[in-house]
Amino acid sequence: MKYIFVLLVFSVSLFSKVDITLSHAKVKHGTTFAIVLQSDKDISPSPHLIYQNKKYQMFPISNSIKSYRVFVPVDYYSKKQKEYVEINYKLQDKFITKNIEIEIVDGDYKQNEIIKVAQGKVTLSTKNKQRSKKEYAQVYKEVYSKITSDDLTNNEEYIYPIDSKITSAFGNARIYNGITKSYHTGTDFRAKVGTSIYASNNGIVSLTMDRFYLGKVVYIDHGRGAFSYYSHMSSFTVKKGDKVLKGQKIGESGVTGRITGPHLHYAMRLYNTTVDPLQYTELYNKILKLYQ
Repeated sequence: MKYIFVLLVFSVSLFSKVDITLSHAKVKHGTTFAIVLQSDKDISPSPHLIYQNKKYQMFPISNSIKSYRVFVPVDYYSKKQKEYVEINYKLQDKFITKNIEIEIVDGDYKQNEIIKVAQGKVTLSTKNKQRSKKEYAQVYKEVYSKITSDDLTNNEEYIYPIDSKITSAFGNARIYNGITKSYHTGTDFRAKVGTSIYASNNGIVSLTMDRFYLGKVVYIDHGRGAFSYYSHMSSFTVKKGDKVLKGQKIGESGVTGRITGPHLHYAMRLYNTTVDPLQYTELYNKILKLYQ
């Protein structure tokens, strides 16, 4: 995806200027957009923005209180329509609010990815329903509900967790045994059982567990609301609380969970919203290169 960076310049006084840069004005549902704020004067406290009634804190770039950035997720089920992003900051003892318009557009995802699995993986028994519900509650409590304000990536670019062919892209509508059940929440990479899987960036392991749908999965906190996770694994080489480095082996691929064959399901969660992991990687790396 190519990004057209939209620069908006707001003059606050004769002696100060604020540049607000939007990564792209048309945003596909299920993806991420970024906003960068730069000033020739100190801005403190940190600015924030409001999108769809949710507040997102902006974070300093390279510890500067003159420049900030934030990555904002757009939910897969968002309506395709124009939206406003409200940006709030304090400059020279003045509280300032600016509104930026974006347009949520169709991601044009594949609509008929047909998958056949054991019927018990589609129509769940009472026991498996309870298990799945309990697992999600645990992940939400220990992973998705937490926001680490520090940038645990240490300003390093993301990499793919495996060098392999992509077999299924993010966003595809999935038909399990003839019934449309969900959309694909990550990117699948071809990986035979026992293939080494690597952390896509620096971070801290939030959780490892064996889930009904995802099988053995590792969750890594990269800070500032961003989590990557790696599913259907056969084994782990890390545990909860471990600090991991980009490119560090975290386990091996497998055939666990609801799956038709061995592969790696790689996914990203940003502020408790599932987003296209490859688009997020491209955007994050682009912003990192432009604003250091």
